[in-house]
Amino acid sequence: MTRKGSAPGRWGFGVCVAMALVMAGSAGAQSSGHGMGRAMEGGGMHGGMMHGHGADGMGHDEVTMPGLRGLNATPEESAEMALMFRKFRTLAREVENLPDGIRTITRSSDPEVMAALVSHVVGMIGRVEAKDDPQVFIQSPTLDIFFARAEAITTEIEVTDAGIVVIQTSDEPEMVAALQAHAAEVTDMVDRGMHAVHERMMRQAGN
Repeated sequence: MTRKGSAPGRWGFGVCVAMALVMAGSAGAQSSGHGMGRAMEGGGMHGGMMHGHGADGMGHDEVTMPGLRGLNATPEESAEMALMFRKFRTLAREVENLPDGIRTITRSSDPEVMAALVSHVVGMIGRVEAKDDPQVFIQSPTLDIFFARAEAITTEIEVTDAGIVVIQTSDEPEMVAALQAHAAEVTDMVDRGMHAVHERMMRQAGN
């Protein structure tokens, strides 16, 4: 399927980021700015109150993962991210940077995690198209441009035996750079789980 611009509504359950992108954890932060604070590219993540300007911390609760909640996120969305963070070692991801965007393949060896991944990716891409920022507390500020200029992104999603394949392209160099940056953030989360989020938030807090 190919999607262009900000179409209203969400895709149905079943296809997942950045896990994007951007997943779980417990590192939140309060700060100025709105920010979505995860996913979303072919895999992704967000962060609302934190929004990359500061991190005085909501604590590191690896059980309830309060940082995965959001000002505009549903409990189901937060639960999907929490599951993926808890079981991030079941995830694998490949990213190809294209001249005009990205191509990602993300998969999980755990059927439950794979279902959550697909749902997350599809849901977050639908949110971007509708410019409906979930404002997840740990969301990366990299996602801001996606919600602001969703019409500049063309997205293709396919679920295959190899995983969920997402191709996102744009004619705008700034958007291409953001897509590639978010894809790298999501890959880092796939590789290192919440530790990657904690490090990013500490860097942002130091800026």
